[in-house]
Formats: sequence, structure tokens, C-alpha cells
Amino acid sequence: MRYVKLGWSGVKVSQICLGTWHLPPLREKDEYGVYKVDVEETRRIIKRAIDLGINFIDTANVYHGTMSGPDYIHAGNAERILSDILKGYDRESLVIATKVRWRMAPWPNGEGLSRKHIRWQIKESLKRLGLDYVDLYQIHAPDPDTPKIETLRTLNQLVEQGLVNYIGESNHPAHDIVEFMELAERHNLEPFTTMQEPYNYIERQIERDKIPVAKRYGMAILAYIPLAQGVLTGKYVDFENKTWRIPEMSRADYIEGMRRRYFNDRNLKMLIEFHEVARELGVSDAQLALAWMLKRGEDLGVTIIPIIGATSVKQLEDDLESLNVNISGDVMKRLEDIYKNYTQ
Repeated sequence: MRYVKLGWSGVKVSQICLGTWHLPPLREKDEYGVYKVDVEETRRIIKRAIDLGINFIDTANVYHGTMSGPDYIHAGNAERILSDILKGYDRESLVIATKVRWRMAPWPNGEGLSRKHIRWQIKESLKRLGLDYVDLYQIHAPDPDTPKIETLRTLNQLVEQGLVNYIGESNHPAHDIVEFMELAERHNLEPFTTMQEPYNYIERQIERDKIPVAKRYGMAILAYIPLAQGVLTGKYVDFENKTWRIPEMSRADYIEGMRRRYFNDRNLKMLIEFHEVARELGVSDAQLALAWMLKRGEDLGVTIIPIIGATSVKQLEDDLESLNVNISGDVMKRLEDIYKNYTQ
């Protein structure tokens, strides 16, 4: 395992982070029609991840564990599952990240980035996680109803109280991030260490606006959906017949929005050519996608930490092999040419 600094901070995290947005599902549904989490398989995945050197785990107060569900009914489930699994591990050997913003209760202040909601939810997250503090506390999305200075001061108070070590943002527009960072400088407050954004080989919007901001302020980028929710693994493509396919119990099998997002002719053609490059290199599509991202970060001069979500130990091990894949400049150019051929 390789380790990198978490943005401008001195803390070191594994080059790849383990996410908990989508944990392995059982075939059994609960009374709300939501697939239950396979807790034992999750336990095996996390144990293997730690054994292989991962020390960085990301979650959120709102995560259900199966990625979808009715409102906030299952919110907090991923944190509770993580708490149970991490018992017995040395707390100081791990870097735990969680988030705040989305609805956790029906009342008016049951969501948002106000002082009231943040103070309530950090206590609830710590209770669910069974921890005294979290290493990284991230604001999950914008809250137009709360002044940024209120949010930033509240987060700083959590740092001063020892409940949080570092703070970060997720899913904010670039101009919002800049405003937060300028407020921190102006008021002598702790700035964000990280930004967590969607980023992968076929979705690169942040290269235009957010990566320059990250470089300017020394922030690390935590890249979620680095495999485009599994699309970049190749499992949704029938390469022989050059068509899409949907394996049973896969995300695309029960998440319609994912199919709308990715299943189009442009992506299909791009993935077929991407797969050919992986085949020639003797690596899996997932390994190539993750290795591309790590090399892309080097080329752009910014730390990019992919957040992977594994649903089996085999999948986890395959993903981590990407750390041993060295991509030459010629291969990077070929991949870039493929991308541009279908996006410009």
C-alpha cells in the first residue's frame, strides 16, 4: 500500500479509500422493499482491506448501506454497521471520515448545515460509529438557507472541541469552495483539507473548475464513483456482441437512475476501446481505470484518492492491484485520444 498526505494536513492516508455508500446486498428485502446489507460479507471486505493496508474509510450519516431507500428511514445504517465491524481494531490506526447535510429527521431542522443541525449530527454520528472523534468531517452538499460563515465557524468549533480533526467539502460548486476558503483566510479559521467529488475516466467535469481550486489551496481530491458505479469494470458490457448487459442483483439491476446516467451509445463505444487497452496490458478494466486516475492526478499535480466500494473480497483485491499497474505516457495518450474521440 502507498500512503499520501491528506491535502495540506500532516495526516497520512492510504492511496485508496474504502467507501460504504453501497455495501454488498442480500437477496432479501426488508419491510420497506429495500435490500438488506450482507453484514458478514461487509465484515470480510473491511478486514481484508485493513490487512492489505487501507487505513482510510469513508461513510456518511445518511448512508443506508444499500444505496437507496425511503427518505431517512435507513439513514445511519452504514455508520452503525461500520461501528460493529471496527470493534477490536486500534482506533488510532484508522482514519475515519463521515459527512453531514442531508435529512435525518422529519422536523424543520432535520437537515442542513446550520449550527443546530451540525452540532446534533456530529453527536449522533459519533454515537452510531462508537467513536470519540472522526478524522474528517465533510459537508455533504450545499445548504442555501445557511450562511457559509455559520457553517464554517461551527465546523471549527468541532475541531477545537476535539470531536473532529479535519474538515472537508463535497459536491459544492467551485465558486462556493473558493468562498469558503476565502472566509477561512479572512477570519483565521481552519480551511477545508479535502473536496469529495464524482470523478472517473468518463466523467471529468471537475478537471475544468474544481481541480484548479484544489491545487490553489492544497486540497486533496477524494474521488467517489471512480469506476462510474461499476461501469468501468466492464461488467455491464457484452464485448462479443457489443451491447449493454445487466447482471442480476447488480446496481444497474435495481437502480434505474444509474442506467439513465451511463447506458448510452457513446459510453458503450468508449468502454469497448478502453477494454481493448486493458486486455493488451494484461490488467482488468477496473485496474486500468484506477491506475489511470492515480497517474492523472500525478500529471495534473494534485493528490487524487479514489474511494472504492467493493461488494466482494475478490473485487476489493482486484481493485487494489491497480497500485501495481504502471501506465506509460504512450498509454495515457491513447486513453486520452479515446476519451476525446467520443466527448469532443
